[in-house]
Amino acid sequence: MSSFVAIDFETANDSRDSACSVGLVVGREGKIEVSRTFLIRPPAPEFRFTWVHGLDWEDVRGAPSFGELWPTLRPWIKSAEFVAAHNAPFDRSVLHACCATYGVVAPWKPFVCTVQLARRQWGIYPTTLPDVCGRLRIPLNHHESGSDAEACARIVLAAEAAGWSRLRPRRRRKRFRRSYRNR
Repeated sequence: MSSFVAIDFETANDSRDSACSVGLVVGREGKIEVSRTFLIRPPAPEFRFTWVHGLDWEDVRGAPSFGELWPTLRPWIKSAEFVAAHNAPFDRSVLHACCATYGVVAPWKPFVCTVQLARRQWGIYPTTLPDVCGRLRIPLNHHESGSDAEACARIVLAAEAAGWSRLRPRRRRKRFRRSYRNR
């Protein structure tokens, strides 16, 4: 069993540094140890995704900026073996953009994408978070960052219980070379 942090960001708009909420869940030794949700005041009050997550400027006006919140988040991420996220490229890009905006050194941690994990481990398609949670019977309040992060952590825990390990090398698929010489 591993030690990991599942993370989920909600953003206010198309800008990757516009995080307005983050859910963080620590998984260790097959259990969830910590589950936290934080509101974040983005650099600008422009909210275009309120219809997705229900948050607006009034909800986060008094919240800390990412730079102010970072000392709270950093120890959990630093102590983890890896970071898990559903559609990891998005959450990794938000984390790195927020770090860059606030002059914080982004942590170098491997990311595990639970979209890819669900496809490889169980052959789940489509692999939206609600689809994966439905298949694995994981409760979800989609687009609430704490619920999304906890669901992501439960996907990792279910995969570990089924024998998955981030450290186990993946089987390589045979690649077939096509000979064009004999055409």
